[in-house]
Amino acid sequence: MEKMDNNTQETGLYSDGRIAIIDKIKDINQPKSVKIEDFVLLLCLKGKATIYINDELHEVRPGDMLIAHPNTILENGMTSIDIEIRCIVLSIDYVKQLAMMEVKRWEVICFFEKSPILQLQPDEVESFCQYYDLLRSKLAGPAGKHHKELMDSLLQAFLYDMADTLSRFAPAMQPQSYNSSERLFKHFIEILSSSYPKPRSVTDYAQRLNVSPKYLSAVCKEVSGHTASELINNYVMKDVYYLLKRQEKSIKEISNELDFPNLSFFGRYVKKHVGKSPKLFREALCRGEVEIEKP
Repeated sequence: MEKMDNNTQETGLYSDGRIAIIDKIKDINQPKSVKIEDFVLLLCLKGKATIYINDELHEVRPGDMLIAHPNTILENGMTSIDIEIRCIVLSIDYVKQLAMMEVKRWEVICFFEKSPILQLQPDEVESFCQYYDLLRSKLAGPAGKHHKELMDSLLQAFLYDMADTLSRFAPAMQPQSYNSSERLFKHFIEILSSSYPKPRSVTDYAQRLNVSPKYLSAVCKEVSGHTASELINNYVMKDVYYLLKRQEKSIKEISNELDFPNLSFFGRYVKKHVGKSPKLFREALCRGEVEIEKP
């Protein structure tokens, strides 16, 4: 998403840099594809829309809420003329500052990658709209002396309420305790998902976590069923997938951006994981013939 640094009533976008409130679909329409950098909660009130989320086609109807976390890829959206939405966007840093939800919990991320569209009950839709209207009015009006504290309190109340709603769909949203392996895995995923470009060596992450590469990989296998190397490669390939499909940059530019030592190494890496050279993989992606493997 674009950086949240404007506050323009004419476009239906209200923002204070940490939270954005969007009430016009044109503000979220994007050409081709876009990688989400924030947390997005979009509720459909009227009409319908179709959109590819991480290369899978989904339909959004009245009462549906689309949930997108950082690194989600949205593309090729189409909406009906009568579409009406309510959308709340929270920056990743702001959600971390609130420190009242495990927003990067592995089970939650996996759940929303598989089920990004949830059907809300009428009372849940009404509650979302009430918070939305209040947040919108505070963002649109003049900022008072305690604007930040007020917005923090409203957002915390909203997120607690939303967590209760989401727990109906994802049991992992319920508070729970973690053992040492789960805590280590959680920190690993936080570092991996937030890094760009992403180091491709297990050793790099192990050093930051003060454990051995062998131990980190064993913990990842125990908690998620995948080794650390498998998870790293999956996240790196999501970045490769996104950049190759957009076509704005040359393959050499993509190789440099993702911190590969040279174009030849990048070519071997891509071919190892998808069986095609970057050029052929890009062509196949553009024809819709392949999709990236998900853990």
